[in-house]
Amino acid sequence: MNRKSLLPPGLYRIYRGLPGSIRRLGVSWASKRRTSSLLRAVLALFAWGLGLPALADIADTVQLVKPGVVGVGTFLPTGRPPANLMGTGFAVLDGHYVVSCAHIFSKPLDSEKREMYAVFVGRGRQQISVRAAELVASDKVRDLALLKIAGDPLPPLKLGDSDKVREGWQLYFTGYPIGSILGLNPSTHRAGLAAIIPVFTPVAAAALLNSHALKQAASPYEVFELDAVAYPGNSGSPVWNPDTGEVLGVVNSVYVRGAREAALSAPSGISYAIPAKYVRRLLEQALPHAP
Repeated sequence: MNRKSLLPPGLYRIYRGLPGSIRRLGVSWASKRRTSSLLRAVLALFAWGLGLPALADIADTVQLVKPGVVGVGTFLPTGRPPANLMGTGFAVLDGHYVVSCAHIFSKPLDSEKREMYAVFVGRGRQQISVRAAELVASDKVRDLALLKIAGDPLPPLKLGDSDKVREGWQLYFTGYPIGSILGLNPSTHRAGLAAIIPVFTPVAAAALLNSHALKQAASPYEVFELDAVAYPGNSGSPVWNPDTGEVLGVVNSVYVRGAREAALSAPSGISYAIPAKYVRRLLEQALPHAP
């Protein structure tokens, strides 16, 4: 029997990259007709210990996630340009709802000029469709927003269980880091979960408190601290599990050293995300009868 056929599908490339002694051990076990599940587990353990990346798996998951990621912002028919891509969102439920960040939609619309919230679908600069969006719910404390769009549904992403996330996990997020400069081309970034921290940290003096900090103190919750560079356009980007593609959080802010412009010119490499359980809570409150 060809030795290659002894290995479970998809493991041959990893197997050939292992040291000779480990390959011989794998062949020995296979020759003794051990179960394929045992061999898969052993070889996966060796690959993990040697730091061999499963790039093909991540690449496949990226392709599953990207169709559900969209641009969000405003559309002004008389504007130059009319479309204003302000951040990222992702489809949920039946594909007619988009989750993003509330701070993107904090500015009032100019109704006299028929300005509207919009979801941008497509790729590049030429094949882009503008979908009118209605802001149906928001959680300003946790910086989450829920939009509804008409027309054909988008490919929805599934929400995962963010309570099971552990510090040290390797996650990914997909979005539009610097808005329309690169066109409607989503970028995917790797993010280590550095810490799960409270959003509010007590200060030494009351004079250091502002209205935003007071709101956080009144409704404390935890956020994900990510070891990753994110930019303003990443607001609303889904943070997803590389194994399943399930959304575990929503990027909403970055740590900025100095002036706000430093977020672009000198990013700190520290970003934050809202756990997906608060997205689920927003959906339950806004759409109590949704599946």
